[in-house]
Amino acid sequence: MSRTTPIVHKTRTQVVVEVLREKILSGEIAAGEPLRQSALAEALNVSRIPVREALLQLEAEGLVKFEAHKGATATELSVEQVTELFELRALIETDLLAKAIPNITDELLEQAEGYLNELEAAFKEEDAVSSWSELNTKFHTCLYQAANRPHTLEVVHGLNTNCDRYIRLQLLLAGGIPRAAQDHRDLLDYCKTQQIDKAIVLLKDHILHAAAAIRELVAQQVD
Repeated sequence: MSRTTPIVHKTRTQVVVEVLREKILSGEIAAGEPLRQSALAEALNVSRIPVREALLQLEAEGLVKFEAHKGATATELSVEQVTELFELRALIETDLLAKAIPNITDELLEQAEGYLNELEAAFKEEDAVSSWSELNTKFHTCLYQAANRPHTLEVVHGLNTNCDRYIRLQLLLAGGIPRAAQDHRDLLDYCKTQQIDKAIVLLKDHILHAAAAIRELVAQQVD
């Protein structure tokens, strides 16, 4: 009997969150651009209530900022934020991976490889940019899951959401794809062969190398 994909009923707020998040992450809504609730509600054919709720959720994700007398704007790109977010990721994700590798199962490794195959296929399609980040997160999550640290994993997902637009900037503008793809393959091999030390060194370098490249790009964008 074939499995059917469950139908997911999304609230209006969820739909608005996803639309606005994608526009901010892709750069269609530029950093610093005002987000006027009435105009957004009209454009998305919804009332102002789901727009307001969506903007508050995006504020929690670090993509929107509320200021007195100015309202909501898409948050500015920041070299300092890149440094902090990616250094936090390097600390937390390497610790998760070290705890996960001794317990990682063949099933999780198979899932990770499946996501990696999908990610490499998406890299070859210019219109699949929006799926890169999601597949990248799924790949890494498979490797970290065996650490059995759900709260830590939740923190990592929050950091990844905040890093998302920076990672897209790097992949689109700096040709970071071949390096990222090779790192992922090597990382998966180290996990399969239980080489914890090599996996940790590679993961830390993978994250901090991306941060260095992104800092340069952000500096150019904000000059």
